[in-house]
Formats: sequence, C-alpha cells, structure tokens
Amino acid sequence: MSMIAAAPTPPVLPDAAPQISPHAAPDSAGFGVYVHWPFCKAKCPYCDFNSHVRHAPPDEARFIAAFRREIAHMRDLSGPKQAQTVFFGGGTPSLMAPATVAAILEAINTAWPLTSDAEVTLEANPTSVEAERFAGYGAAGVNRVSLGVQALDDKDLQGLGRMHSVAEALAAVAIARRAFKRVSFDLIYARPRQTPEDWAAELKRALAEGCEHLSLYQLTIEPGTPFERLYGAGKLILPDDDLSRALWDVTQEVTAEAGLPAYEVSNHARPGAEARHNLIYWRYGTYAGIGAGAHGRLVVDGTRRALFTERAPEEWLARVEAAGHAIVSDEALSAPEQADEMLLMGLRLKEGVDLARHARLGGRVDEAHIAALVAAGFVARSGDRLRVTPAGFPVLNAVIAQLAG
Repeated sequence: MSMIAAAPTPPVLPDAAPQISPHAAPDSAGFGVYVHWPFCKAKCPYCDFNSHVRHAPPDEARFIAAFRREIAHMRDLSGPKQAQTVFFGGGTPSLMAPATVAAILEAINTAWPLTSDAEVTLEANPTSVEAERFAGYGAAGVNRVSLGVQALDDKDLQGLGRMHSVAEALAAVAIARRAFKRVSFDLIYARPRQTPEDWAAELKRALAEGCEHLSLYQLTIEPGTPFERLYGAGKLILPDDDLSRALWDVTQEVTAEAGLPAYEVSNHARPGAEARHNLIYWRYGTYAGIGAGAHGRLVVDGTRRALFTERAPEEWLARVEAAGHAIVSDEALSAPEQADEMLLMGLRLKEGVDLARHARLGGRVDEAHIAALVAAGFVARSGDRLRVTPAGFPVLNAVIAQLAG
C-alpha cells in the first residue's frame, strides 16, 4: 500500500442524532454524502454491486486526491449545504486506511459542513484484520459501523463466499461495540436448506449481541452472478414461496419481540436507532454520490438531477484527474419522474408516504387502485398518509406496481 500523509484532525461528532422529518419538502428531507470504495478482497458469488478485486493494493494517496476533486465539483453543483450524514459503502470500505477515511471526511466537511449531530457510517467486513482498524475509524470521525456478517453458520458463510468465521464475526461485533456506540450488522436469510426453526435460532443469537440495528435480506438471485449460473443449472436450490413467506414471518415476529421492529422492508432498529443516511434516500431527500459507480440526486439551479459516475475504478480515477469529476450521466428529472421515485422509495418505509407531497411533485395515484389495495388489506390510508401494511410488505413490488400503474 502506498504511503499516506497524515490527515487533518476530523470534526468531533456525537454518536446519536434526531430523526429527519418524514414530511419535509423535496430538498429539505435531508442531505447526505455517499462515498464508494469499489475494492474487495474477493467477490461474493451472490453480489452484483460495483466491487472489484485487484492483486495489488490501490494507491490510496492518489484516490484521496481524486475524492477531493470530485467532492469539490459536486459542491459546485449543489451549492452551499450542510451534510447530515456520510456513508462509506462499497466494495469494502474497511480496506481503507483510517487516515484515508479521515482525509475524505475532512474534504466533505470543507465542502458541506457536517451538522453537529451528523451520522457517519462505514461498512466493514468482520475479519480480524479489518476489526483491528475500528479504533482508527472512530478517531477519524466515523460514529456508526455496519458489519457484513451475513450468516451465523460457518458452512453457510463458506457457501456465501465470505472470508470470516462465525467466531471471527462475533469477535468483530464485540470490538465494534467498544469502538462505536452505534453498530449495525447484516444477515442474509432464505438460504439453501434453511428452516424457519434454524433461522429463528440464528436471529435470536444475533439479537443477543445487543446491537441497535439489523439489516435482514432475503437471498435473491442477481443477474450475472455465479449464483445465477448455479441456480440456472439446478445446483442451487432456494426456498419456495411458502417457505420464503414462513421465513419472512419469523423475521418480523422475532425482531419485534426483541424491540427491533421493521421500519423499512429489510431494516430493523430500536426506536431512534434507524439508519439516518438511508432515511434520506427513502424520504426522497438529496445526496451527493462520490467515487466509482456512485449515484446522486442533487438540486442544481432549481432542477432535481440524477447523476451517475463511471463504474470502473481506474477509468473513474483517470476521468477525475483529467476533468475534476467522473460523471457519465446527468439527467434532469421531470416532476412525474420525481413523484414515481418518491413513491418507489417511500413505500418501503413503515411510515409510508405523504400523498400531498407526492402530488406537489406532479404525482397522481389512482384512487380506485388505493381502494382495492385497502380492501385487500395491503395498504392503509390516514388522510394524506399512505403506508403498506404488514400483510402488504411481503408482496411490496406488486403493491408498488399497482399504485404506480
């Protein structure tokens, strides 16, 4: 790894923060910054994220300089703002040196001063090597960590292509709880051969770790992944619809009993411990996307724009060094497009969406479709607030399709 200059002292950030109002206007529902680190030690067979394996470590000093330039460019587009959240995603951000994280945070704070209660999250793998860096990330300004545990079964971890064991993962969770007040971790369920009883026991073991937030995802087959090829060849058998529903029901029951009910279709938290950065997405706020393959939603000169950067890391780096940014797509969103995005994102939340705000964006929802879904028990309406019910969440895609149709 290349030598990295010492980073400036980061701003002091508290560990907890208040909720963002779900009723906020389009450009005031929160502003956050997403930073993508595109490198991984190995590519998991289920993953279709923009992640890349390289034999030689990336030149972090060179990437720091590029991040600084792209941050400055995005600041020129967005105008003055305060950042309520920062999220380091990937890839595997915990492969970065803590000094790299500190330098990027300093650049963000210069461009969009962080609020005094800003949430700063870093995704991390729970290997022993990466866990050793947690104290350094905390000192750099990170106050929340999200761990990719994925399973608490060693055989299944191996099948998922993970590089850690259960013992290593639980040790990393313990280290994280000492380094950060706010800790979340991910688990994947509906795995091959998994029964509701197995999943209930595994989930209870996870909840016993005392974390404030869990992201629980059903295993899905993504196009272009090794799992897609195995599934197509009949070598990977996933639960059928009835078993998947039983696993879903277990997820809701066990987490609710433990005090971490679902606040979003795949995310569970103690009240007040929701992921504030992700709430900006789901409540249709604005955010800058920095790094290879990042996307953002910025209001530029009064127009909401969808921005995407170059996905290939080396090409991203070259574009930023040549032009100051690596934006490859910049699209002005029409009012109906914004309304559709708001509906798509907001209905994932237990709190639902504000139909009055949806209408202000130019959206229109067929009252007959709402009535039919209410009658079926899939949605509930209270004034201008429309939300998906517990019965509707397992068929969320169909509910959204009917509402948006």
